[in-house]
Amino acid sequence: MKRKALKKLLVANRGEIAIRVMRTARLLGLKTVAIFSEADRGAMHVAFADEARLIGPAPPSESYLNIEAVMRAAIETAADAIHPGYGFLSERPQFARAVEKAGIIFVGPTASAMEAVGDKVAARRLATDAKVPVVPGIETADANSVRAFADKVGYPILVKAAAGGGGRGMRVVAESAALEGALESAAREAKAAFGDGRIFVEKYLARPRHIEVQILGDGYGKIVALGERECSIQRRHQKLIEESPSIAVDDKLRARICDCAIRIAKAAGYRNAGTVEFLLENGEFYLLEVNARLQVEHPITEIRFGCDLVAEQLKIAAGEHIPDPVSPREWALECRITAEDAEHDFRPAIGKVSYLNLPTAPGVRVDTFLTNGAEVSSYYDSLLAKIICHGADREDARRRMLMALDEVTIVGITHTTAFLREVIASDYFGRGELSTHFIEDHFANWRNDVTSEKAALIAAALVASRKLGDAEASVSSANGRVDRGADSPWARLGGFQLWERR
Repeated sequence: MKRKALKKLLVANRGEIAIRVMRTARLLGLKTVAIFSEADRGAMHVAFADEARLIGPAPPSESYLNIEAVMRAAIETAADAIHPGYGFLSERPQFARAVEKAGIIFVGPTASAMEAVGDKVAARRLATDAKVPVVPGIETADANSVRAFADKVGYPILVKAAAGGGGRGMRVVAESAALEGALESAAREAKAAFGDGRIFVEKYLARPRHIEVQILGDGYGKIVALGERECSIQRRHQKLIEESPSIAVDDKLRARICDCAIRIAKAAGYRNAGTVEFLLENGEFYLLEVNARLQVEHPITEIRFGCDLVAEQLKIAAGEHIPDPVSPREWALECRITAEDAEHDFRPAIGKVSYLNLPTAPGVRVDTFLTNGAEVSSYYDSLLAKIICHGADREDARRRMLMALDEVTIVGITHTTAFLREVIASDYFGRGELSTHFIEDHFANWRNDVTSEKAALIAAALVASRKLGDAEASVSSANGRVDRGADSPWARLGGFQLWERR
């Protein structure tokens, strides 16, 4: 693989991942180019970049998913590399091919590797050939064949989309009577979401843990695995909390899982960063899927292995060899704060940030695009910020996370910080009793112990405090304790709590 010096990087994404990639690019001496939609004119990633190009209206299909518009911006700014971030075009082989055809370096796997692992049916076959265990399944949507399979392995079964991810095109079928409807609706949703209505069926695992392995591959055939992450705490197949290592994985199991991850990556001819995901139940693990991109939860691996995965991506794209990973250290946790209402089935929220405070402390990292005045629209993903904490062991990391969440204040948008704090503080989490059904089992009917009147008064006090320049104000929003002087807005409001510990 020929080495090439990179000078200018276009980041084909938005939000916190665009800023995250640009920070590393700047550290490596690269100029950066941002793209933005009409809705993102005032976004932080636009101001952060050296250059920025408007690529279309707010809807993603007309902007961030518009390959022609993204390529035009790259060519006009003379970018010699494009990093896709995650989401949007990051796993589209046609985008990778368009980048390569234009003579620009794509910071990610090749289009052929994406195709080999991006189609879940193809990935199952690849895994089987590489002797990587897969969940028992059937690669057809024919109702009679699926019914025969279900009768053999037993209900429930899981209907899955062959393309894409994020829980779209996925249905759990508990009985024969619901089978045909589930097959039809899953295919319809998969077609709408991914332009590909193919589906297949697997045996449904009742209480698995979600374990994934971070991989890196260079252009010379070397693949390395950087340990595992546990991502079992999810809602509707969207991850909420991740940690590394997993409390359920010992050294022997870790070696087996990492070996399987490397085997399937080699079988696919994989290059750059990716993640091989598994389900773990009763000591046995099975391939779930391969994500041909950087993951949202990559910071916890960076912390444990003392590396910069984006820097490694850029170096691999430039033709450099990857080093052997160092021995991991400590324990790392990540919480994803989203613009959602956890009391009402995680209903999406929109708004404008009128007051913002994020934690700063030893052992704490925050990845975000939020600023005071930032607007959160309905057009894009609900992720607001990632709080990443590490400590000497799991309990140390957990305590740091609780303290960090206590410091989070985001006024103007409904968000999930209070919910995440209660999960982390729970005895279930403390004991490591995790599965992909953790939320349904323990927090299905979670309610925030605060009235809308209290929240409104606190929000007013925060905004008033900011306007009055109350620099000595100390707010701990997650535990609700407000400590102000006698003449402050807080004293006049009587020290209301945003939410209470249970």
